[in-house]
Amino acid sequence: MSNAGAEFRDDARPIATPATPAAPAAPGGPAGSGNAAARKWLSSEQLAPLTTLSTGKALASLGLTIGLLAALIATGIWAWGQGAWLIVALCIIGIGIQQHAIFILNHEAAHQRLLPHRKLNDALGSLIGMSGGVSMHTYRVTHRLHHNHLYGKQDPDTAIHGGYPRGRKYLVKKLLQDLIGLNAWKTYAYFFGAPAINDDTGSAINPLNDTSPDLRRAARADRVRVVVFQIGVPTTLFLIATYAYFTRTEGLFALKLLGFYALFWLLPLVTVLQPILRLRAICEHGAVTDLSSPLTAARCVRTWGSVGNWIGRAVLFPHHVNHHLEHHLYPAVPHYHLPKLHALLLAKGALQGAQVRDVVETLRDIFAPRRQAKLLSAA
Repeated sequence: MSNAGAEFRDDARPIATPATPAAPAAPGGPAGSGNAAARKWLSSEQLAPLTTLSTGKALASLGLTIGLLAALIATGIWAWGQGAWLIVALCIIGIGIQQHAIFILNHEAAHQRLLPHRKLNDALGSLIGMSGGVSMHTYRVTHRLHHNHLYGKQDPDTAIHGGYPRGRKYLVKKLLQDLIGLNAWKTYAYFFGAPAINDDTGSAINPLNDTSPDLRRAARADRVRVVVFQIGVPTTLFLIATYAYFTRTEGLFALKLLGFYALFWLLPLVTVLQPILRLRAICEHGAVTDLSSPLTAARCVRTWGSVGNWIGRAVLFPHHVNHHLEHHLYPAVPHYHLPKLHALLLAKGALQGAQVRDVVETLRDIFAPRRQAKLLSAA
């Protein structure tokens, strides 16, 4: 089995009590205390075909998402010209949903699960991230801590998904703030290596201080590329339009292009995308009661079998990201093999008592009244 992505696979924390798949760690044990045991369900031989990367399947996933984005943007531009404002609004919503799908593929690249060739994987991952203002290399460093310290003091994501349920009013308020763009800066601070402060521990996490010099240099260079791209594209269009205006040549096209870029790319990026990112993250880890194992501290949300589940797949869970429990158990498995991994774990009885829920059931859990005894993230 390939060692690519191994930094996300192994959790060196000791098991609190002797544990095996047949006798897992006691529920309610320290965060991550049952990780090693949970990963013993499958042998290397069983995992080998599931960790094999397919360039064709990866590019098909990327092509589907880019194709949908292109269709939505083209339709939105057409609708703008026709004054069809409802269609414009629907296109902006659809673009935000597909931008989320792009972020999921960026997550695949961060795990080195997008393309078999590492340099090509990183180049494509950086390009994907750049389009959305995300530094893939920086995210790789941050995300490693989430996998290796799930719900522990060093987990940078606990500030997002920890402590739920916090009450319907709290979560609705957060999602509305996201939708109007108030929290977008926090999202990009996270992807640039500065996650939010964990309310439970009261501590900030500095992922870039906990990595190798090579990864730190790669992350720094990638952040520079992202900033240059995000500033360079609108600046170039503006300068072309300005030059055309003063030289009395045709600059209307560049000016329109700048406006459409702001309306059909930047606007959904800082509005529609933001509540989707939060809600999906909380669905993956929020409102759990046992932090001892990925089987119970992460969730698989069913996206099949009912209308609600299919809607959840279309809006919140593209590219099999709903199989988050399975992803935490075996991060070396690319997204297109996660359904097979789920079926194999199910057949072995590994998912008995695990967090496997329908979309409606998951939403009911995370929007439930605030817990009296807050679930802390202490390891």
